[in-house]
Amino acid sequence: MDTARLNLNELSPEELHTELSRFNLPGFRVRQIEKWLREGASFDEMTDLPLQLRSELKDYYSDGTLKIINKLTSKIDGTAKYLLDLGDGNIIECVLMKYKYGYSACVSTQAGCKMGCTFCASAKAGFGRDLTAAEIAGEIKVMSRDAGVNIGHVVMMGVGEPLDNYDNVVAFMRSAHDPEGLNISYRKMSLSTCGLIPGIEKLMKEDLPVTLSVSLHSPFQEERARMMPVAKKYSLDKLLEICKTFSLETGRRVTYEYAMISGVNDTDGHAAELVRLLGGTLCHINLIPVNTVSGTGYRRADRERIDRFRGLLEKGGLAATVRRAMGRDIEAACGQLRRKAMEDKSGQN
Repeated sequence: MDTARLNLNELSPEELHTELSRFNLPGFRVRQIEKWLREGASFDEMTDLPLQLRSELKDYYSDGTLKIINKLTSKIDGTAKYLLDLGDGNIIECVLMKYKYGYSACVSTQAGCKMGCTFCASAKAGFGRDLTAAEIAGEIKVMSRDAGVNIGHVVMMGVGEPLDNYDNVVAFMRSAHDPEGLNISYRKMSLSTCGLIPGIEKLMKEDLPVTLSVSLHSPFQEERARMMPVAKKYSLDKLLEICKTFSLETGRRVTYEYAMISGVNDTDGHAAELVRLLGGTLCHINLIPVNTVSGTGYRRADRERIDRFRGLLEKGGLAATVRRAMGRDIEAACGQLRRKAMEDKSGQN
């Protein structure tokens, strides 16, 4: 993206109409431009516009399109992972997944992540900057356009901590919900956080019926703090307290993400403590067979152990499912493709 010029994708429909008034265009031309931008097209792809107008638009503005610099497609399930260039030296990644109910996008909200979780590839590739609302939407547009599909679900579970980029993420959700935008229902959006309590408190007041997903990964404070540095600032008991309040205030259950790591957090004792902490609350446990990331020393728990763990949770009255593994043959784990690209780039300097 050309950051020196105004990005038309950053404008609301009203702002866009005002900005384009300098060209004295008939209404249908403005609507054509608006439609193309909504679809994620570059100026060169706006083929029903006169060549001169396209040239003038390029002189004044950026179209905000994100450039695909790498794409991996799973031979197992068709999952596609994209590496995108923001045009300013930063790169991000996103994933397109196909389910029985349709297509879902997993998007990044930051170029890199500050949180430092020990099991995540994102933490090892450094932090660049926050993404704008239009750039987050641009991930969905570029995947939809490249694959020729309509994306009806979005999970903010890619690189970055959404609540660390609060204003842009909320603006993205509101624009993505707009029928004149991506037209994605709030109830088909999921925001994943490692547990930034002030952000959860703010989100609770937004009146956005999205799904809140919280990365839990251990029911024990000291162990969780070793895995996730954020837990040293926002303790487990305070986090669970605000999550319970979130459910009561919004009427929506909280999803707790739990990466199953062999010999670390997959014991019967961990399951029993989860039952004790979360029993009687409006929640769902999403057990994640952790992807192997070089340098972490963590291994995926075996399926027998995962199934037993889930059984113990269900016996204790908790709703629990095992996340379907997607794109395992293309390193679809969060941050792996970006991390490799950043390492390659560093090696060339």
